[in-house]
Amino acid sequence: MFFEHIHHIAINSSDYSKTKEFYVEKLGFEVIRENHREEKNDVKLDLKLGNYELEIFISPHAPKRPSYPEALGLRHLAFRVDDIEAVISFLRSKGIECEPVRTDSFTGEKMTFFFDPDGLPLELHE
Repeated sequence: MFFEHIHHIAINSSDYSKTKEFYVEKLGFEVIRENHREEKNDVKLDLKLGNYELEIFISPHAPKRPSYPEALGLRHLAFRVDDIEAVISFLRSKGIECEPVRTDSFTGEKMTFFFDPDGLPLELHE
């Protein structure tokens, strides 16, 4: 196989301060690099969580998500957790609300969603 693993996932965001606070301060991603790109009037923020990289392009001029969550492109980003209730409590302590926990009809595992500052669905999957 030519592909070894996923290198990174890229998303678009609209507000630099809210996005950085959410992913870095609240969720605990590590900043790898941050580039303010004058020519594109945006910021490219590269983050790391474990072995995974998240590449965020932040521009106040990005178009809004056309529908929820079935817009083409990234549907959601999911995080594997050991104790979903503990993670929900942690997120609530940071001011982040989650949907009610439900059971995945295919795996039988607990899951729920919360949202980044631009409304991108983020999933917790136990």
